[in-house]
Parts: sequence; C-alpha cells; structure tokens
Amino acid sequence: MNVFEDREKAFEAKYHLDEELAFKVNARRDKLLGLWVADKLGLTGAEADAYARGVIEADFSDPGHAGMLKKLAKDLEAKQISIDTDRLQGEMDRLLAVAKQQIVSEVAAGKQTISPE
Repeated sequence: MNVFEDREKAFEAKYHLDEELAFKVNARRDKLLGLWVADKLGLTGAEADAYARGVIEADFSDPGHAGMLKKLAKDLEAKQISIDTDRLQGEMDRLLAVAKQQIVSEVAAGKQTISPE
C-alpha cells in the first residue's frame, strides 16, 4: 500500500470511531435525561429504567431531538409538572457533557469498547 491508501484507511477508521462514540454518547445522554424526567414524574427502579428506554427510542424514531423533547414535555404536563422545553433543552445540553465524560471514562477503563470497523 502506498502512503495515501494508508492515510485514507486511517481517516476512515477515525471517522467510524468518532461516529460510534457520538452514537453511544447521545444514547447515554437520552438515558440520563429520561432518568431525570422519570425522577420528576415520581418513577423509580424498573419503571424509571423503562421510561428512560422509551426516551431513547423516541429520539431514534424522530430525526433531531424535537420529538423526544415534545414527548418529555407532554409527559410532564400530564402530571402537571411545569418544566418547559427550554429547561428540558438546557438539561439535555448539560447531560451531553456528563454522558461524554462517562463514556470516555468507560472506554478508557475497558468497560466499553469502540470498534474501528
């Protein structure tokens, strides 16, 4: 192989790693946000975990985060809990940094893997 082919493969591998890391971080952020809202809704244990999984699924089913935020706002409103979408967005942004730190720490500790393929 020549230098250009090696470099191209290296860029492709890095792109794949970056995309997988971003996917895991976003899923973790959604889980943390779901657990945060579950706490506001009074859910605990298995109910809170199931709610958080539903939040992750809501984010997958609708491109962008608008659908997920709408679901969360609707669930909170149904329980007469006043947290607007701006606050939800702010919490989502805060939890993105937390999720990234958690995933990077787990990868460094060998608890998570990211494959270069």
